[in-house]
Amino acid sequence: MAERKRRLVSDELTESALQLLALKGYDGVTIDEIVAAAGVSRRTFFRYFASKEDVVVQFLADMGSDMRTELADRPADERPSEALLHAVRIPLRACAADSERALRVVRLILRTPALHARFLERQAHWRDDLTAQLGQRLGLAPATELYPGLAAGMALTAFDAVLRRWCDSDGADDPAALLDQAFAVIVPALDGGAGR
Repeated sequence: MAERKRRLVSDELTESALQLLALKGYDGVTIDEIVAAAGVSRRTFFRYFASKEDVVVQFLADMGSDMRTELADRPADERPSEALLHAVRIPLRACAADSERALRVVRLILRTPALHARFLERQAHWRDDLTAQLGQRLGLAPATELYPGLAAGMALTAFDAVLRRWCDSDGADDPAALLDQAFAVIVPALDGGAGR
């Protein structure tokens, strides 16, 4: 029950912030306005989020661990490109599940330097997680082998390109189809240099 209440408050703060940010822009919104719109105190806000940036970036918080889990759960004999494609599809499914909200978040992140910096920081952690998991999967030590880090980086670059194209199309393009197109470009490099 406590976890459910926590999730509701977090969702209300996030939704209030997204609505205000969409109307006034990132720099035009204060934490005081967010808490007033959500009907909570500043103290409550800081129980859930460390900063205004965190309210937006939180939408993406679990995607990295979800990708790593998916990569770990893929069949051991699957080609690296296929395993990585399935892993990177996870955050796109999350976006598709709530496409209107996801598009607002992606738009804010890509168009706001402070948020984009936080997003890139988060992607660096995702890359590290995928690198470690791919290295384990292939029996390659990321500290001495280039392939795991390069492959994880390519997969996340494809993900980033898809987000940008999806945002530029105002959600009209299908992210799953865009991801398939992006991976068609990188599959030869992923499977040709798999280090097996």
